[in-house]
Amino acid sequence: MIRFDRRLLLNFDWIMLLIVLAIAGMGLANLYSATYQNTLPGMPYYLKQLYYYLFGFGLVFLIVSVDYRLLLSWNYPLYCTMLALLIAALLFGKTVAHTQRWIDLGFFRLQPSEPAKLMLVISLASYYYRKDTGKGFSLGDLGVPILLTLLPFLLILKQPDLGTAMMLCFVFVSMTLFVKLKWSTLCILLGICTSAIPLSWKFILKPYQRQRIETFLNPENDPLNSGYHILQSKIAVGSGLKFGKGYLKGTQGHLDFLPERHTDFAFSVWAEEWGFVGSLFFLACYFFFILWGLNIAISSRDKFGVLLAFGIISLIFWQSFINLAMVLGLLPVVGMPLPLFSYGGSSLLTTLIGIGILINIRMRRFMAPGHS
Repeated sequence: MIRFDRRLLLNFDWIMLLIVLAIAGMGLANLYSATYQNTLPGMPYYLKQLYYYLFGFGLVFLIVSVDYRLLLSWNYPLYCTMLALLIAALLFGKTVAHTQRWIDLGFFRLQPSEPAKLMLVISLASYYYRKDTGKGFSLGDLGVPILLTLLPFLLILKQPDLGTAMMLCFVFVSMTLFVKLKWSTLCILLGICTSAIPLSWKFILKPYQRQRIETFLNPENDPLNSGYHILQSKIAVGSGLKFGKGYLKGTQGHLDFLPERHTDFAFSVWAEEWGFVGSLFFLACYFFFILWGLNIAISSRDKFGVLLAFGIISLIFWQSFINLAMVLGLLPVVGMPLPLFSYGGSSLLTTLIGIGILINIRMRRFMAPGHS
């Protein structure tokens, strides 16, 4: 139910909006630099991204007008819709580079695995809120959260998209550790996760996925093939030195040495052109954004808002951490966009919807729990 309360306007989170606009501005400028020499037909990437931003901010203002606690009743219908979209992507989706992840809507290519991550956050927050007794969750209590995670995990892994599938695991682990667990439950989970590593390597990972990990450990072993992405990214980041080569003057990107420079390796372009100082400024903005999101979780007046805000910010944090570590050669290449910075409609809109929910939680912190 859409309603207006003057107190909501007084409590609007302008700080979150301004930091998001700052990161968005840097992202658009970086995308222009990375793609302005692109000769492919169609609308330029930076214009598409601008339209995604405009539409996404429209969604933000729509979301903040609806009480986020309604997600408690909408949770399972939305979750089932998300599963249906993942199944539709496998059955009827558009195949690109041997992966079947997109549903072509004509005006927009939807990647259902992106909103699936946010939907999992909402589902886990709803479950833990309803079932929390303060005594700690047992292994039996985690059966439903594990199932909620496992279903989209398997569907996304089938596409195949290991990076996004693993992101669901990171979200599950982060939110589960955030709530109170019994020590016996924690020990059992640690044992299961430890034993699952060799089994996953042997039976779940595909040959090209195992090769990515081997390349990460020794990229110089095949510098012109499997190790090319990591080596070129590290060259781009290192060549920026202290103040960078200057805007629109990066050679690794503009001479086509750096692959996927508008998506997975967008930060490499930024680091080359703006150097250590510019990279530090960007990372400081991003770090403040994460901290402010945690502050929203802490200041929430009800447990559902706390869990929801923590889940959203943990999702954004893990995506950012994995992308930046991948760009710097600290993790294998897994195809993970940098939220609010890399090009991509589904990823950007999902992130902005999450930010809309964060602002929504902040705006309603003056309300007593249960009030709507």
